[in-house]
Amino acid sequence: MALSLTRKFLVSVACLAAAIGFTSCGSVGKDSRNKMIVSVRDQKMLLVRDGKPVKSYRISTSKFGIGDKPGSNCTPLGNMRIAKKIGGNAVAGTVFKSRRPTGEVLRPNAPGRDPIVSRILWLHGTEGGNFNAYRRFIYIHGTPEESRLGTPASYGCIRMGGKDVIDLYNRVGAGAEVRVIRGTLGATKEQQGYVARGGTIDDGV
Repeated sequence: MALSLTRKFLVSVACLAAAIGFTSCGSVGKDSRNKMIVSVRDQKMLLVRDGKPVKSYRISTSKFGIGDKPGSNCTPLGNMRIAKKIGGNAVAGTVFKSRRPTGEVLRPNAPGRDPIVSRILWLHGTEGGNFNAYRRFIYIHGTPEESRLGTPASYGCIRMGGKDVIDLYNRVGAGAEVRVIRGTLGATKEQQGYVARGGTIDDGV
């Protein structure tokens, strides 16, 4: 009985820590092979696996700029990790509210609509400059506003097209690193490889 109560207490502490941004509630996972590098300047994401560039995606970061202050609607900089993956069985365009599918499905660029769609990758900050990311509900998620990708358009999250976010969701696991930088990813594969191995190019974090 004492052991059971101790385990329940530890789980409760872990969930409390998740609520205030220290960690995720449950297993974070151990995807150490994949890394996503998000360039605010380029409005692109580079996916690398085992230090090698795999694929790039058009994205949107915040139209309010960069930062981690609660209520700012800014996109935080620095190193984060995927804490939770949500929506793996949903059809493309599924609308989510409070991380739950509503039953509505939107096509890309549906007029007058701007909800979270398709997939959610909930981010956990690992540095002082992005400590609030988890409790601010900073996600990588799908958007129906695909025509605005490539420009800052979000309210703090990292937006992707529906097909792209599903593709990314299927490639990466919980625990995978996400690094948001101010500067460019670099024009050449050699530069991209340098970033992928942990270097920085015009980083400015």
